[in-house]
Amino acid sequence: MAGIVTSTINKAGETPLDIAEKLGTHTTSELTSVLKEAGATNSKDQPNATKQLKQTVSDIKHGVESQLMQTRQTGHKVQKIAKRLKKLHISGLNNAINSTTVAAVLIATVTFAAIFTVPGQYVDQQTQGFSLGQAHIARQAAFIIFFVFDSLALFISLAVVVVQTSVVVIEQKAKKQLVFVINKLMWLACIFISISFISLAYVVVGKHNRWLAACAALIGGSIMLTTIGSMGYCVIMHRLEEKKLRSIRQSESRSRSYSVMSIASEQDVLNSDFKRMYAL
Repeated sequence: MAGIVTSTINKAGETPLDIAEKLGTHTTSELTSVLKEAGATNSKDQPNATKQLKQTVSDIKHGVESQLMQTRQTGHKVQKIAKRLKKLHISGLNNAINSTTVAAVLIATVTFAAIFTVPGQYVDQQTQGFSLGQAHIARQAAFIIFFVFDSLALFISLAVVVVQTSVVVIEQKAKKQLVFVINKLMWLACIFISISFISLAYVVVGKHNRWLAACAALIGGSIMLTTIGSMGYCVIMHRLEEKKLRSIRQSESRSRSYSVMSIASEQDVLNSDFKRMYAL
Protein backbone atom coordinates (compact mmCIF):
# COMPACT_ATOMS: atom_id res chain seq x y z
CA MET A 1 0.00 0.00 0.00
CA ALA A 2 3.07 2.19 -0.07
CA GLY A 3 2.61 5.20 -2.30
CA ILE A 4 -1.21 4.80 -2.49
CA VAL A 5 -3.37 7.67 -1.27
CA THR A 6 -6.10 6.18 0.96
CA SER A 7 -7.86 9.44 1.75
CA THR A 8 -9.01 10.31 -1.77
CA ILE A 9 -12.65 11.40 -2.00
CA ASN A 10 -14.76 10.85 -5.12
CA LYS A 11 -17.53 13.09 -6.44
CA ALA A 12 -20.01 11.43 -4.08
CA GLY A 13 -17.86 12.33 -1.12
CA GLU A 14 -16.79 8.73 -0.41
CA THR A 15 -13.36 7.43 0.49
CA PRO A 16 -12.00 3.96 -0.50
CA LEU A 17 -12.86 2.74 2.99
CA ASP A 18 -16.47 3.92 2.61
CA ILE A 19 -16.81 2.05 -0.71
CA ALA A 20 -15.27 -1.15 0.72
CA GLU A 21 -17.59 -1.08 3.73
CA LYS A 22 -20.57 -0.34 1.48
CA LEU A 23 -20.03 -3.46 -0.63
CA GLY A 24 -19.93 -5.73 2.44
CA THR A 25 -18.50 -8.86 0.71
CA HIS A 26 -15.84 -11.22 2.06
CA THR A 27 -13.27 -9.83 -0.30
CA THR A 28 -14.09 -6.26 0.59
CA SER A 29 -13.94 -7.08 4.27
CA GLU A 30 -10.34 -8.15 3.83
CA LEU A 31 -9.78 -5.03 1.77
CA THR A 32 -11.36 -3.00 4.55
CA SER A 33 -8.94 -4.46 7.06
CA VAL A 34 -6.01 -3.70 4.77
CA LEU A 35 -7.21 -0.14 4.22
CA LYS A 36 -7.62 0.43 7.95
CA GLU A 37 -4.13 -0.92 8.56
CA ALA A 38 -2.89 1.51 5.91
CA GLY A 39 -4.52 4.41 7.76
CA ALA A 40 -7.60 4.88 5.62
CA THR A 41 -10.51 6.72 7.19
CA ASN A 42 -14.18 7.33 6.51
CA SER A 43 -15.37 10.51 4.88
CA LYS A 44 -17.13 11.54 8.10
CA ASP A 45 -13.78 11.38 9.92
CA GLN A 46 -12.07 13.59 7.37
CA PRO A 47 -12.34 17.37 7.55
CA ASN A 48 -14.51 19.01 4.92
CA ALA A 49 -12.41 21.34 2.77
CA THR A 50 -15.36 23.63 2.06
CA LYS A 51 -16.18 23.94 5.74
CA GLN A 52 -12.55 24.58 6.54
CA LEU A 53 -12.39 27.31 3.90
CA LYS A 54 -15.57 28.92 5.22
CA GLN A 55 -14.26 28.76 8.77
CA THR A 56 -10.94 30.29 7.71
CA VAL A 57 -12.69 33.10 5.84
CA SER A 58 -14.96 33.70 8.84
CA ASP A 59 -11.98 33.86 11.21
CA ILE A 60 -10.18 36.30 8.93
CA LYS A 61 -13.31 38.44 8.65
CA HIS A 62 -13.76 38.58 12.42
CA GLY A 63 -10.07 39.39 12.87
CA VAL A 64 -10.23 42.25 10.36
CA GLU A 65 -13.42 43.62 11.93
CA SER A 66 -11.82 43.45 15.37
CA GLN A 67 -8.74 45.29 14.13
CA LEU A 68 -10.85 47.96 12.44
CA MET A 69 -12.85 48.42 15.63
CA GLN A 70 -9.69 48.78 17.69
CA THR A 71 -8.30 51.21 15.10
CA ARG A 72 -11.44 53.39 15.30
CA GLN A 73 -11.41 53.32 19.10
CA THR A 74 -7.73 54.25 19.16
CA GLY A 75 -8.39 57.05 16.68
CA HIS A 76 -11.20 58.46 18.86
CA LYS A 77 -9.01 58.33 21.96
CA VAL A 78 -6.10 60.04 20.20
CA GLN A 79 -8.41 62.74 18.84
CA LYS A 80 -9.74 63.44 22.34
CA ILE A 81 -6.20 63.69 23.68
CA ALA A 82 -5.24 65.95 20.77
CA LYS A 83 -8.18 68.26 21.49
CA ARG A 84 -7.23 68.55 25.15
CA LEU A 85 -3.60 69.20 24.28
CA LYS A 86 -4.66 71.77 21.69
CA LYS A 87 -6.55 73.67 24.40
CA LEU A 88 -3.45 73.56 26.60
CA HIS A 89 -1.32 74.75 23.68
CA ILE A 90 -3.62 77.69 22.98
CA SER A 91 -3.69 78.51 26.67
CA GLY A 92 0.11 78.50 26.72
CA LEU A 93 0.23 80.86 23.72
CA ASN A 94 -2.25 83.20 25.39
CA ASN A 95 -0.14 83.20 28.56
CA ALA A 96 2.95 83.98 26.49
CA ILE A 97 1.13 86.87 24.80
CA ASN A 98 -0.03 88.29 28.13
CA SER A 99 3.44 87.94 29.65
CA THR A 100 5.02 89.64 26.65
CA THR A 101 2.57 92.53 26.89
CA VAL A 102 3.35 93.05 30.58
CA ALA A 103 7.11 92.88 29.92
CA ALA A 104 6.82 95.35 27.01
CA VAL A 105 4.90 97.84 29.15
CA LEU A 106 7.44 97.47 31.95
CA ILE A 107 10.42 98.01 29.63
CA ALA A 108 8.74 101.00 28.00
CA THR A 109 8.07 102.54 31.43
CA VAL A 110 11.64 102.01 32.65
CA THR A 111 13.31 103.26 29.48
CA PHE A 112 11.06 106.33 29.38
CA ALA A 113 11.85 107.21 32.98
CA ALA A 114 15.59 106.53 32.60
CA ILE A 115 16.14 109.38 30.14
CA PHE A 116 14.85 111.90 32.70
CA THR A 117 16.79 110.52 35.69
CA VAL A 118 20.33 110.52 34.30
CA PRO A 119 23.26 110.94 36.73
CA GLY A 120 24.36 114.54 37.30
CA GLN A 121 20.88 115.83 36.46
CA TYR A 122 20.46 118.83 34.13
CA VAL A 123 21.69 122.36 33.71
CA ASP A 124 19.39 124.61 35.74
CA GLN A 125 21.12 127.89 34.97
CA GLN A 126 22.34 129.37 31.72
CA THR A 127 26.01 128.39 31.44
CA GLN A 128 28.51 128.93 28.68
CA GLY A 129 28.65 125.87 26.47
CA PHE A 130 25.41 124.39 27.87
CA SER A 131 21.78 125.15 27.22
CA LEU A 132 19.16 125.29 29.94
CA GLY A 133 17.76 121.82 30.74
CA GLN A 134 20.64 119.99 29.04
CA ALA A 135 22.13 116.97 30.83
CA HIS A 136 25.58 117.58 32.28
CA ILE A 137 26.82 114.33 30.78
CA ALA A 138 25.21 114.90 27.37
CA ARG A 139 28.57 115.26 25.59
CA GLN A 140 30.08 112.01 26.83
CA ALA A 141 30.24 109.02 24.51
CA ALA A 142 28.75 106.72 27.17
CA PHE A 143 25.66 108.93 27.43
CA ILE A 144 25.24 108.99 23.64
CA ILE A 145 25.34 105.17 23.56
CA PHE A 146 22.89 105.06 26.44
CA PHE A 147 20.55 107.50 24.72
CA VAL A 148 20.53 105.60 21.39
CA PHE A 149 19.95 102.12 22.81
CA ASP A 150 17.52 103.32 25.47
CA SER A 151 15.46 104.94 22.73
CA LEU A 152 15.56 101.77 20.63
CA ALA A 153 14.38 99.68 23.59
CA LEU A 154 11.62 102.19 24.32
CA PHE A 155 10.17 102.29 20.82
CA ILE A 156 10.48 98.55 20.24
CA SER A 157 8.53 97.94 23.45
CA LEU A 158 5.93 100.50 22.44
CA ALA A 159 5.60 98.81 19.04
CA VAL A 160 5.00 95.47 20.76
CA VAL A 161 2.36 97.07 23.02
CA VAL A 162 0.60 98.61 20.01
CA VAL A 163 0.55 95.29 18.15
CA GLN A 164 -0.60 93.33 21.17
CA THR A 165 -3.44 95.73 21.93
CA SER A 166 -4.54 96.14 18.30
CA VAL A 167 -4.26 92.72 16.65
CA VAL A 168 -6.68 89.88 17.44
CA VAL A 169 -5.51 86.49 16.16
CA ILE A 170 -7.89 83.52 16.10
CA GLU A 171 -6.11 80.81 14.12
CA GLN A 172 -3.56 78.86 16.15
CA LYS A 173 -0.77 78.86 13.57
CA ALA A 174 -1.07 82.62 13.00
CA LYS A 175 -1.10 83.20 16.74
CA LYS A 176 2.09 81.18 17.07
CA GLN A 177 3.76 83.22 14.31
CA LEU A 178 2.70 86.48 15.99
CA VAL A 179 4.12 85.34 19.32
CA PHE A 180 7.35 84.33 17.54
CA VAL A 181 7.79 87.81 16.03
CA ILE A 182 7.00 89.83 19.14
CA ASN A 183 9.12 87.46 21.22
CA LYS A 184 12.17 88.21 19.06
CA LEU A 185 11.42 91.94 19.31
CA MET A 186 11.47 91.59 23.09
CA TRP A 187 14.83 89.86 22.82
CA LEU A 188 16.15 92.94 21.03
CA ALA A 189 14.60 95.27 23.59
CA CYS A 190 16.25 93.33 26.44
CA ILE A 191 19.61 93.43 24.68
CA PHE A 192 19.33 97.18 24.02
CA ILE A 193 18.31 97.99 27.59
CA SER A 194 21.26 95.91 28.84
CA ILE A 195 23.62 97.93 26.63
CA SER A 196 22.04 101.13 27.94
CA PHE A 197 22.66 100.06 31.54
CA ILE A 198 26.28 99.10 30.89
CA SER A 199 27.06 102.33 29.02
CA LEU A 200 25.56 104.49 31.75
CA ALA A 201 27.48 102.50 34.36
CA TYR A 202 30.70 103.93 32.93
CA VAL A 203 29.42 107.42 33.78
CA VAL A 204 28.21 106.53 37.27
CA VAL A 205 31.38 104.83 38.54
CA GLY A 206 33.65 107.64 37.38
CA LYS A 207 37.03 107.55 35.66
CA HIS A 208 38.90 105.97 38.58
CA ASN A 209 36.55 102.99 38.95
CA ARG A 210 36.02 102.00 35.34
CA TRP A 211 36.89 98.41 36.30
CA LEU A 212 33.53 98.21 38.07
CA ALA A 213 31.74 99.08 34.87
CA ALA A 214 33.93 96.58 33.00
CA CYS A 215 32.97 93.85 35.49
CA ALA A 216 29.29 94.75 35.09
CA ALA A 217 29.69 94.57 31.30
CA LEU A 218 31.45 91.18 31.54
CA ILE A 219 28.87 89.68 33.90
CA GLY A 220 25.85 91.12 32.09
CA GLY A 221 27.20 90.24 28.67
CA SER A 222 27.92 86.65 29.72
CA ILE A 223 24.44 86.19 31.18
CA MET A 224 22.61 87.76 28.25
CA LEU A 225 24.68 86.01 25.56
CA THR A 226 24.28 82.65 27.29
CA THR A 227 20.53 83.14 27.67
CA ILE A 228 19.90 84.40 24.15
CA GLY A 229 22.24 81.78 22.69
CA SER A 230 20.49 78.96 24.54
CA MET A 231 17.08 80.20 23.46
CA GLY A 232 18.27 80.57 19.88
CA TYR A 233 19.61 77.01 19.93
CA CYS A 234 16.28 75.72 21.25
CA VAL A 235 14.39 77.61 18.55
CA ILE A 236 16.62 76.24 15.78
CA MET A 237 16.38 72.66 17.05
CA HIS A 238 12.60 72.95 17.37
CA ARG A 239 12.31 74.26 13.81
CA LEU A 240 14.55 71.50 12.44
CA GLU A 241 12.54 68.85 14.27
CA GLU A 242 9.29 70.27 12.93
CA LYS A 243 10.71 70.22 9.39
CA LYS A 244 11.90 66.63 9.80
CA LEU A 245 8.55 65.43 11.13
CA ARG A 246 6.75 67.26 8.33
CA SER A 247 8.85 65.51 5.69
CA ILE A 248 8.32 62.11 7.36
CA ARG A 249 4.58 62.76 7.47
CA GLN A 250 4.49 63.62 3.77
CA SER A 251 6.46 60.53 2.76
CA GLU A 252 4.40 58.17 4.91
CA SER A 253 1.09 59.61 3.72
CA ARG A 254 1.77 58.28 0.22
CA SER A 255 1.96 54.63 1.32
CA ARG A 256 -0.53 54.39 4.19
CA SER A 257 -4.25 53.77 4.22
CA TYR A 258 -6.56 56.51 5.46
CA SER A 259 -7.30 54.98 8.87
CA VAL A 260 -3.68 54.17 9.68
CA MET A 261 -2.49 57.51 8.29
CA SER A 262 -4.99 59.45 10.37
CA ILE A 263 -3.83 57.81 13.58
CA ALA A 264 -0.19 58.21 12.65
CA SER A 265 -0.68 61.88 11.88
CA GLU A 266 -2.35 62.40 15.24
CA GLN A 267 0.59 60.67 16.93
CA ASP A 268 2.97 62.95 15.03
CA VAL A 269 1.00 65.95 16.26
CA LEU A 270 1.26 64.70 19.83
CA ASN A 271 5.01 64.24 19.43
CA SER A 272 5.75 67.54 17.67
CA ASP A 273 3.27 70.35 18.25
CA PHE A 274 2.20 69.59 21.82
CA LYS A 275 5.42 69.30 23.75
CA ARG A 276 5.63 70.13 27.41
CA MET A 277 8.03 72.98 26.68
CA TYR A 278 9.73 74.54 23.69
CA ALA A 279 11.22 77.92 22.81
CA LEU A 280 9.06 80.21 20.67
